[in-house]
Amino acid sequence: MKKIITLFLFCIIFSAMPALSGSVPTIDKDELKALLGSDTLVLFDVRTGRDWSSSGEKIKYAIRVDGGDLSVAKTFPKDNTFVLYCA
Repeated sequence: MKKIITLFLFCIIFSAMPALSGSVPTIDKDELKALLGSDTLVLFDVRTGRDWSSSGEKIKYAIRVDGGDLSVAKTFPKDNTFVLYCA
């Protein structure tokens, strides 16, 4: 990828869906590459529609989430590692 990808890594507790508290850790593209292919990684592409559609770069296995609606996350085990990708 041409630029360093800023990724937000956080775990979501689905039973109560509390607001995120504290700081959200970030990872760089090399850390993400190391996680790709993991059975417990769930990668959400949360770029806006225009940013996503005009980009020639798509991450394999990423789940496109339009409008920031992360309700689909409830379908995954809560102990998975969740990564949000935005540009």
